[in-house]
Amino acid sequence: MSVLELRDVHRVHGHGETEVHALRGVTLSVASGELVAVMGPSGSGKSTLLNLAGGLDRPSSGEVVVDGTPLSECKLRDLASLRRKRIGYVFQSLNLLASLTAAENISLPMELDGVSVRKARQTAVAALAEVGLDDHADRFPDELSGGQQQRVAIARALIGERRLVLADEPTGALDSQTGETVLRLLRSKIDSGAAGILVTHDARHAAWADRVVFLRDGVVVDTSGPLDQPEALLGGTR
Repeated sequence: MSVLELRDVHRVHGHGETEVHALRGVTLSVASGELVAVMGPSGSGKSTLLNLAGGLDRPSSGEVVVDGTPLSECKLRDLASLRRKRIGYVFQSLNLLASLTAAENISLPMELDGVSVRKARQTAVAALAEVGLDDHADRFPDELSGGQQQRVAIARALIGERRLVLADEPTGALDSQTGETVLRLLRSKIDSGAAGILVTHDARHAAWADRVVFLRDGVVVDTSGPLDQPEALLGGTR
């Protein structure tokens, strides 16, 4: 079953001489249990695709459907609820709230949906343990290194009953060993039934995906199976 569908999606920014076609007729379906890597040069539309898939932007034309819900039919409140409950997003800019601790950043979406503070914090600390940061739960973002902040953002994206995980260069600030741990966590989340899109420039990371989509100038120019087996590229097993 498809968790994410983009149907002939176009996204145009600006008007007239400043008009930029970020996406041009992209059609893409991602099923439950499937991780799709998106690759392409800078400016090819990768981040635009993620923003549309996550309901952070609206297409100029076409339709985006998440878990059977056409996003164009969602009111702002319903869209916000869908993002909190069903969509996990690892932003390239991380988007951690400076006034909240690591655990609070992770637990906030659950608390907004009515989960008790105690249970939400326990779940958040467990998520931090999975990325090796359970002893940093009470630290604020400015007390963490860039790599540690990125792991907090990843823990936040993977927590709970996420049906769709969107990751924009999630291992960019991590060393190779920690990056592999993160990719294993992402792969585990997908294997448990979520769908995922991984934007990456690194073929070693794309190797963890079931399918690779190549974008250029806002157009899908090629689609392939896995680039290789991650065991061979990273020296381990899933």
